[in-house]
Amino acid sequence: MTTINGLDTAWVLIAAMLVFFMQPGFALVEAGFTRSKNTANILMKNFVDFMIGSFLFWMIGFGLMHGSGSGFIGSLHLFDWKFIGDSNIPAECTLIFQTVFCATAATIVSGGMAERTKFSMYILISIIISVVIYPIEGHWTWGGGWLSELGFHDFAGSTVVHSCGGVIALAGAMVLGPRLGKYSKTGQSHAIPGHNLTFGALGVFILWFGWFGFNPGSQLAADGAANAIAISHVMCTTNMAAATGGLSVLFLTWLVYGKPSLSLVCNGILAGLVGITAGCDLVSIGGAAVIGAVCGVAMVGSVALIDKVCKIDDPVGAVSVHGTCGILGTILTGLFATEDGLFYGGGAHFLGVQTLGVTVTIIWAFGLGFLTFKALDKIHGIRVEPRIEEEGLDIYEHGETCYNN
Repeated sequence: MTTINGLDTAWVLIAAMLVFFMQPGFALVEAGFTRSKNTANILMKNFVDFMIGSFLFWMIGFGLMHGSGSGFIGSLHLFDWKFIGDSNIPAECTLIFQTVFCATAATIVSGGMAERTKFSMYILISIIISVVIYPIEGHWTWGGGWLSELGFHDFAGSTVVHSCGGVIALAGAMVLGPRLGKYSKTGQSHAIPGHNLTFGALGVFILWFGWFGFNPGSQLAADGAANAIAISHVMCTTNMAAATGGLSVLFLTWLVYGKPSLSLVCNGILAGLVGITAGCDLVSIGGAAVIGAVCGVAMVGSVALIDKVCKIDDPVGAVSVHGTCGILGTILTGLFATEDGLFYGGGAHFLGVQTLGVTVTIIWAFGLGFLTFKALDKIHGIRVEPRIEEEGLDIYEHGETCYNN
């Protein structure tokens, strides 16, 4: 018999609102870290991700992710969310909470493909993520699929959401190629500064705030002492990882470059948040501090590697923040979990399961993403013409600009 709990429901709905509020955070980060001539395009893509995600995840994705199909995929429940069984929260509450997570995975991709992607093609990409790529791999972990049966743990989505979005962004950036002027004929990388670091920093503050719904909300209950303790613990580990992620980058950039970099510190905070999301319920506050710091340093190294060695143009660092740190944070959970982690005497089994879960998820998301981008590029082309890229996507793709004299 279903017993709906009012406090649990209110908490999950509030958490869903906080996760939704991350959308303007992503929009401000992406707009601030790119050039003013593409601001309307960036903002429009963030709206599209949430609008498409809301409709199509309700229509198809929710069933494929949470339906009781097989270990690989759920079942098709067109426009149906009521198949969810006994729960402490209404089916509609589960639907909206899972919807905002789906939209987050899609939004990550837009940053890595910024300033050179056809808007029409981006719509198709967002559809494929919301209907196919995200729901199927999400089923493996959160829908009772084969990874959950093995004991894979991703509490709020370091892999399911962030690594998935990050590696799809990598695939898109690879197929698109770098922005005009990003690399010289000799392969030297040239920085293309964003037009408004104030927007970017405000966006990071909003994302940090929204993460207090993203992670603690994934407890999916608030009633009783056990849930109150769990939520409080997750809130503390989440905040600590964000702080140490930013601090590690602050001191690292100060040491290496001679000055602390605001833009990299912003991404360091996000790196810590992404990294702790998998194990925020299992690690101690001290463990969270280490995970955040490690992810911050790894993010800086990943940005340099992707830009200067791999020659892949990722305008906002989406691949490094979400892809690299999502992978790293999930694996580090296998080390720092206080019950089964390797550093706490749990042996190598849990670490192996965590590594397996990350590996298959990134193979799925990157592989299907890369094939999708390649197919769309062959059929119609996914990159705008050079003249449009040089003069800005706003006026050509949307007929308006964000800044008018």
